[in-house]
Amino acid sequence: MHLFSYSISKQTLEIHETIPAVKQHLRAFKTQNKAIGLVPTMGALHQGHLELIRQSKKQMDVTIVTIFVNPIQFNNPEDLQKYPRTLEADLAVLSEEGVDIVFVPSEKEIYPEGIFMEFDFGTMEQVLEGRFRPGHFNGVAIVVSKLFHIVQPDIAFFGQKDLQQVSVVKRLVSDLSFGIEIEVVPTVRETDGLALSSRNQRLSPEGRKIAPLLYKTLTKCKDELLMGGDWLKIKNNAIKKILNPIEINPEYLELVDEADFSLVQQPIPGKSYAICIAAYIEQVRLIDNIIFRSGHI
Repeated sequence: MHLFSYSISKQTLEIHETIPAVKQHLRAFKTQNKAIGLVPTMGALHQGHLELIRQSKKQMDVTIVTIFVNPIQFNNPEDLQKYPRTLEADLAVLSEEGVDIVFVPSEKEIYPEGIFMEFDFGTMEQVLEGRFRPGHFNGVAIVVSKLFHIVQPDIAFFGQKDLQQVSVVKRLVSDLSFGIEIEVVPTVRETDGLALSSRNQRLSPEGRKIAPLLYKTLTKCKDELLMGGDWLKIKNNAIKKILNPIEINPEYLELVDEADFSLVQQPIPGKSYAICIAAYIEQVRLIDNIIFRSGHI
């Protein structure tokens, strides 16, 4: 068994690097019928991740966090190379949070012989993240499937910021009959509205100042929709009057049905929708979304 410990503030953190080791460690909890919560991450932890962990610790007997920068979900090699890796700081944070187990596998441990299978999520591949990041959902589905098989958690915790990805994971769990519940935790934001993201670390002070405009744009679009505005006009005005003047050119700004992520031209009262945005600020790609229920004011 490969096991090493990281100690801070009198809290010892158990960290496993191999699949057999983590499965063996979890076996004892399973025989005791302990409820296991899984928080999958790619590291560079922030308060958004910590909220997932805290929700797991509130509800579950055991919380396991995985840290693995999954190469096959990156369609841009430069993005993979620049993704922040802060393992030592992450372990210190996880120790402070009282996490029970951390699984930190290498790429060879997860993909010893490469990947020969492929998932297809149909129309989900043609909109938003699916359209602009070809192969992304396939990479997510493969690594999440492997982690689910390895850990066999009762509940896995994901953040709302990656809303479309969460929808894909839910479909995966349903279609493949994983006996796992998916809990979606609301997006954690800075006081100025910016959604917490590991990629925020790559912004300059100037980029950080303008980044909150993504959320402000989403909020303004939602408010105007709820007042009966026309989506196409709202969208075009937001891009031309809010984003473009400060050189933010969104990859997409779309209104979608929250249930299936189909593009919507105008909301119908009583249904749940999401407005989603992806945009580059200083060559850093950020995403965000806002969920609302259409109705009359």
